[in-house]
Amino acid sequence: MELFPSSATKDKDARMHLILPPYIPLIMGGAFVIASAIASYAFYSVHALDNVLSVTGSAKKEVTADTVKWTIDITRKVGETNMQSGYPLLAQDLGAIQDFLKQNNVPDSAVTISQVFTEQQYNNNGPVEYNLRQEVTVNSKDVEGLNALAKNISALSAKGIFISNNQLEFYISNLPELRVSLLADAIKDAKARATELAKAGGQSIGVLRSASSGVVQVLPPNSVDVSDYGQYDTQSIQKEVMVTARASFSVR
Repeated sequence: MELFPSSATKDKDARMHLILPPYIPLIMGGAFVIASAIASYAFYSVHALDNVLSVTGSAKKEVTADTVKWTIDITRKVGETNMQSGYPLLAQDLGAIQDFLKQNNVPDSAVTISQVFTEQQYNNNGPVEYNLRQEVTVNSKDVEGLNALAKNISALSAKGIFISNNQLEFYISNLPELRVSLLADAIKDAKARATELAKAGGQSIGVLRSASSGVVQVLPPNSVDVSDYGQYDTQSIQKEVMVTARASFSVR
């Protein structure tokens, strides 16, 4: 046994370590082919993506609400011991509201009356109290008429009627049809933008490859309070309806 191997022994050991099994070169060659294929596919994908231009277009239109929902809440506060006496008083208030609506030519068919809701008021320092509440809802196409009428209902307060809610909500009944027409205009706007962008790069656009619609934004005039999930303003009679569309065009 050699304590200090000679140079000849070292060379022999080195040659033994350099001898590779016959399947190793095959594996290395296969890996090279696969890597080349992946690189070729990546190049093709990037090249293909460069031939498509995606642009967002928008279209908006000013509209007037043609439907109104008027919600009137009447309430009576009663104690725990005289709770039953509150129901006749609430019925009396409801009758006054109905008379007011009839006198102002609101048809009964437009009026919906809810059940009586009982809401307990917690008070640790005194007797338990309850709010008896009833909701009157009017749905109508007479937007201007109900808007004016809602401003005059406060006169009923002089008769001892407590109105806890007097809210108007304005809607657009043909919004689905309006959305379709605006979507077509938004695609046209996207095409115009894509044309200018391609022109700036010395190219031109070809056919429409794909398109998708965005959410509908129903906003007050001159508002920029848009939302990713869409917006529907119900407080204003005059509104702006905006629709966006994402379109992809081929580039040549």
